[in-house]
Amino acid sequence: MQHKAKKVLVVDDESSMRHMLSMVLQRGGYQAFEAANGNMALEQLEKEPCDIVLCDVRMPGMDGMGFLTAAKTRKLPVTIIMMSAYGTLDSAVDCLKAGAFDYISKPFKPEEVLLTLRKAEERLRLLQENALLRQELGRNTCSQEIIFCSAVMTQIMDLVQRAALVNSPALITGETGTGKELIARALHRQSNRRAKPFIAINCGAMSSGVIESELFGHIRGAFTGADRHHEGLFVAAEGGTLFLDEIGELPIELQPKLLRVLQEGEVRPVGGVASRQTDVRIVAATARHLPDQIKSDRFRSDLFFRLAVVEIHLPPLRDRVSDIPLLADHFLSRIALREGRNAPHLTAEAAEFLKSYQWPGNVRELANFMEKTVIFCREEEIQVADLPWEIRRKHRLIEDDLSLRKIVSRLEQEYIRKALAVTDGNRTQAAKLLDISLRNLQYKIKEYDLE
Repeated sequence: MQHKAKKVLVVDDESSMRHMLSMVLQRGGYQAFEAANGNMALEQLEKEPCDIVLCDVRMPGMDGMGFLTAAKTRKLPVTIIMMSAYGTLDSAVDCLKAGAFDYISKPFKPEEVLLTLRKAEERLRLLQENALLRQELGRNTCSQEIIFCSAVMTQIMDLVQRAALVNSPALITGETGTGKELIARALHRQSNRRAKPFIAINCGAMSSGVIESELFGHIRGAFTGADRHHEGLFVAAEGGTLFLDEIGELPIELQPKLLRVLQEGEVRPVGGVASRQTDVRIVAATARHLPDQIKSDRFRSDLFFRLAVVEIHLPPLRDRVSDIPLLADHFLSRIALREGRNAPHLTAEAAEFLKSYQWPGNVRELANFMEKTVIFCREEEIQVADLPWEIRRKHRLIEDDLSLRKIVSRLEQEYIRKALAVTDGNRTQAAKLLDISLRNLQYKIKEYDLE
């Protein structure tokens, strides 16, 4: 297959420079276009989109920095390389900060220009491959890290597949750590909005004023410090999905404004008088029981009913125990891969221990405990004794009939074993980890027959 020549726009007020660069580009296998200043360049790009722009810094009318700023504001899909005969380190840094891909100083050799263009081409290739990969993942992946075999989760994922086909708002409920954001992302990836942005915001992590500006945007001068126009996340998510996590924490005074967006499909920035239409699917999530919030006047009933057109409730991990060994093995494999070692596996007894634990932190807590296990257990098989103490505490209290002496004895043995494993049997280092003297460690090793 023949390689399609990249289109390069040369922007320079000197016709001789434009001509020289056009000749260099054509010899290098590029299609060359010309513009004498920034305004002409913007007009040219509207008529004939290009892949790369070679732009002079100093020009009459709109100069190079003005063009660079305008191109970024308009979000033109073009790679910009700046050029200047008056180059300094400061000016180069300013260009790169403003969004330029690279900066070359005049006079330059043709080989230098072509080399810079090749680097820009490689960047374009990587960006295109990344976009294609994301698109492919969006088509073929039902859900990222949603591991399940239980009947209840099978029903939920069937509901997710059906809900992804509509544009109605969705409300995901469930305890903290159950994976509400993963479900929101699965809704987005399986929808016809998958090629557009998925943007998430935590409604409980910001003050009322900040979250209003972040969601709806603001105009310049709307409040102290608003020195420029800010579009907001509704605009940024145009055509895609906006995920409002912890919607139960949204300040009551902002709820009517969100309701208006849901009802009218319009967004008005803070300080603005005009609204603009928006096409965004809202997916919200909460760990709170919103009907109770409504009764206490902390959440609007009309907003609740508008959000809960599609409602998905995620069960706590203790109610889907058959998924726990699968999830645990998944986290063990992922963490072991990150650490550059073979993935350990659970014994049947260890898996049963995990299933009997109540998991107040749900899937997030399981992931945390499996990371601890991989760090401290160097064996390929994970026994009950290798599991974190929090999981075994209830069992030990029952087994030992509340014997504090036995609990302390077992705990000492466990941590001595772990310290020796981490230090490859170096007793001096193990003693330092355990914060005891070497003599004390040697005594305990002998006492517990840990030779």
